Amino acid sequence: MMLLKNKIAVITGGGRGIGKAIANQYSEQGATVIIAEFDENSGKNTAEKIGGHFFKADISDENGVSSLFDYVKTNFSCLDILVNNAGVLDDSTLKKLKPDQFDNVIDVNLRGTYLCGKAAADIMVEQEKGVILNAASVVAHNGNFGQTNYVASKTGVIGMTKVWARELGKNGIRVNAVAPGFIKTDMTAQMPEKFIRMMEEKVPLKRWGKPEDVANVYIFLASDMASYITGTILNVDGGVVV
Repeated sequence: MMLLKNKIAVITGGGRGIGKAIANQYSEQGATVIIAEFDENSGKNTAEKIGGHFFKADISDENGVSSLFDYVKTNFSCLDILVNNAGVLDDSTLKKLKPDQFDNVIDVNLRGTYLCGKAAADIMVEQEKGVILNAASVVAHNGNFGQTNYVASKTGVIGMTKVWARELGKNGIRVNAVAPGFIKTDMTAQMPEKFIRMMEEKVPLKRWGKPEDVANVYIFLASDMASYITGTILNVDGGVVV
């Protein structure tokens, strides 16, 4: 059974890592996928492999986001699912953190989520249906050393998710967030092996997650199986925050 048959889905940052896994699995579940990606090479490659569509977008730019959702309305007439997946890291301790490092992470992770969520909501309110799924992180619950900017952005995403769920529920729109833990991606592959092993020991399941572990949850939350779930932050972390 294809859980997302005939659904139109926009996935930001869908060219690599968790976003790519979501795009692959959404396509397998019958969705038409539009990958909104700043990296043209990875975005196009992923779109071609799954028979989806690519739109180059900087989600921190209001005009770029407007163009993306105008493209969706013009070419697909509706929008069933938005996955606000795009995000960046630029870690530093507070004493060393520069204002432009802080601003860049907030602009993409928080402002970008807001801009895309607002544009999607405009379409979905008119339809009286839709699903918005935001990318949070388990570090938003307890903080994380050297991640003032990232933690601030993901904590903000959790707050926005709950507000949107309250505001948009009357329009038939569900809003949830997924909070991954330690997931093996291109981004985390750059970390020192010693750090990777140390983090692994903190996970009750004693392993890092795979992008597919997270994508499976995004399928569930987008599907009718989750039709009475909204305003929820679902951890996919192997129990690391227990």
